[in-house]
Amino acid sequence: MKKLLIIEDEAALQDALQKTFTAEGYEVSQAFDGEEGIKLAKEKIPDMILLDLILPKKHGFEVLQDIKADDSLKNIPVLVLTNLEESTEVMKAIELGARGYLIKANYALKEVLAKVKDILG
Repeated sequence: MKKLLIIEDEAALQDALQKTFTAEGYEVSQAFDGEEGIKLAKEKIPDMILLDLILPKKHGFEVLQDIKADDSLKNIPVLVLTNLEESTEVMKAIELGARGYLIKANYALKEVLAKVKDILG
């Protein structure tokens, strides 16, 4: 069973993502802020992380940097799922090691699921 960590502060979206991925057979862990996200990543060592950028306590870019700087976490693919549409934000996320960047408003849950399946192979 593939383990997924969702770091997202919007409860409704977190709930929808959790239901979607659990129904597909994923084991889902949830964090509602950046600090909790890093803590859970270290505890659970997920197969993949879905990461929002605008988060309480620690910005998503900082979370991404911390994950990529940690030897036990650096190979985990991170998919950024956010509402920030600026190309500079996209480039920064990719430069920091994100495997993909999805703008929430532009993707349905099934498309997010397809992207995760694609990255995990």
